[in-house]
Amino acid sequence: MSAQESNPLKGQRIAIVGYGSQGRAHALNLRDSGLDVVVGARKGGPSWDKAKADGLRVTELAAASAEADLVALLTPDMQQPQVYEESIAKQLRPGGALLFAHGLNVHFKQITPDPRFDVILVAPKGPGALVRREYEAGHGVPSLIAVHQDASGKALERAQGYAYGIGGNRGGLITTSFAEETETDLFGEQAVLCGGVTELVVQGFETLVEAGYQPEVAYFECMHELKLIVDLLHEGGMAKMHQFISETAQYGDLTRGPRIVDAQTRQHMREVLEEIRSGQFAREWIAEYKAGNPQYQALKQKDLDHPIEKVGAALRAKMPWLNAGKPAAAAAKKTGT
Repeated sequence: MSAQESNPLKGQRIAIVGYGSQGRAHALNLRDSGLDVVVGARKGGPSWDKAKADGLRVTELAAASAEADLVALLTPDMQQPQVYEESIAKQLRPGGALLFAHGLNVHFKQITPDPRFDVILVAPKGPGALVRREYEAGHGVPSLIAVHQDASGKALERAQGYAYGIGGNRGGLITTSFAEETETDLFGEQAVLCGGVTELVVQGFETLVEAGYQPEVAYFECMHELKLIVDLLHEGGMAKMHQFISETAQYGDLTRGPRIVDAQTRQHMREVLEEIRSGQFAREWIAEYKAGNPQYQALKQKDLDHPIEKVGAALRAKMPWLNAGKPAAAAAKKTGT
């Protein structure tokens, strides 16, 4: 679809179900792109009030689905199957489209959409606040798009139209599959972005403290300064990092890094990936959620009680500029609350 062509969703109604980080950004961007948007929410809840305050039309979940040509299901992953069964499955008209920003529930068959629906995915590669901010600045966040079911024969066009509506085309669209998006997203979170990085930070901190160094110094070296490197990598990849760090740091990186993250780490990564691809992780997480999250809560609390958190809280209290505008809070979740 070229920039000159009319959006294929023009004249169709889009229901946004889930007015969290991504939901709010999608709804506002779509509206500002001239598309017809309604937000589905529980009356009297915080999402209802927030969407109303943003000037959007809001109605009950099932009612929004019933009047929509496309329903974007953007609630948290574990809530989606219930929301789909209760408020979408019997409401969305045949030939309508069901859209996700993450493919977990479709790929692992927690949601089996009616074959008469288009089932599509548009996944911006950034948090909702960034999706909104870049759109308002005339830019866009790159997005993945995929088609799982093409009941209408126009599923891909609908996905492209939605991506254009939220500004994804300005950053670039990459066509993928539900399987690829889901499996790579989970792997990135577990092995690198969340699990890998945080574990590396904590173990680095512990190593220095065990060796007798001050916790405050260990915190700065292993956590605080991480942002400096991440920003360089984000802006210009390895080349920019090497351009702006010292030769001493570069030599240490090139000669010692492979000893820390080595062949054994790579094997563990392969094992984690296989657990994702086989559905083992999804089954484990779904069972944990249904059981009330006892292990999840205990592990999370252990993280929050770690000495690095106590030291960090005290140091961050002396650096008020870190929370100016609270930029990190907006990146906390890709979808949902």
